[in-house]
Amino acid sequence: MDWGGWAITLGDSYSDGTGEHRPGGGDGQFSAAPNIDHRNEKVQQSISIWLRWLRLQVGFQAWRFDFVKGYAAEFVGHYCYKSEPAWAVGELWGDMSYDDSGLSHNQDKHRQDLCNWINSTDKRSTAFDFTTKGILQEACRNTQYWRLKDANGKPPGLIGWMPKHAVTFIDNHDTGSTQRHWPFPDDKVLIGYAYIITHPGIPCIFWDHVMDWGEDHRRKMAELMKARRDSNIPSDAPVNILTA
Repeated sequence: MDWGGWAITLGDSYSDGTGEHRPGGGDGQFSAAPNIDHRNEKVQQSISIWLRWLRLQVGFQAWRFDFVKGYAAEFVGHYCYKSEPAWAVGELWGDMSYDDSGLSHNQDKHRQDLCNWINSTDKRSTAFDFTTKGILQEACRNTQYWRLKDANGKPPGLIGWMPKHAVTFIDNHDTGSTQRHWPFPDDKVLIGYAYIITHPGIPCIFWDHVMDWGEDHRRKMAELMKARRDSNIPSDAPVNILTA
């Protein structure tokens, strides 16, 4: 991609003043990199060509869109439309609601933001279910399983509203691993996996938990995954919460 200053939004610290548009559509700024002008048609075209090259020539089949709060969701939908991946997921990591007692029970705004983002991609991309992660790790850490049922008797995360587009997970390279910005309690990780692997959504298994945590842990993870496959649990499986 033969880009110059014209590909960067006006007013950005990396801008040379030759861009066409000011930032728009996103609500976050990643200070370590330029704010790319996705409204520029030449930018759209070159990214689409690059993604098609990655898929058709290199062999990648799916996309993970990083830091998607930095640009409008419509562009993710556009790039998926142009590159035709088998699957895509976006990382929309927003702030959850807290009150005097800690994490609020009602996290509807948090998961509504995820729903809005998915819909704005024209449902061409799924999203990581950060709502479920935040609620689940708090429930496991403090033995507060009442958190796992919302006011309407549904799972309280994105899986309660849009399970086919919800990628559930316990940790990733940002939240856990060596960075540990928002880690799941280490001694509760298998409990967390028992939840997401037996519930709707698209469970995402973290490399560290399979490859770096020892043979016994790997065996237990394999047993959980086999149970899901043997039970043929679809991503949009219905849930009837008898007690939480």
